[in-house]
Amino acid sequence: MREVKVSELKTLSNLFNMSIDDIINYDENITPKEIVLEDKSENEQLKLINQLDEEDKSTILKIIDTMLTKKKFKDFFAKNVASL
Repeated sequence: MREVKVSELKTLSNLFNMSIDDIINYDENITPKEIVLEDKSENEQLKLINQLDEEDKSTILKIIDTMLTKKKFKDFFAKNVASL
């Protein structure tokens, strides 16, 4: 077993979205914590989404595409109906 550098701990902390304390005191019997994207920064949200496998990531992006398209249509109709 080798000693881990502080820089490696920081990298692991970011990668697994865990505190360094959680990594050092890791207990494999503790189940992972639920991840809630709403309380994360945009950068953290994207990092977490990018950790998904390609099929899941593709599904998430398609859902976002659909929602953005729907919003554009709503905005378009609201603007054009208001001008009638």
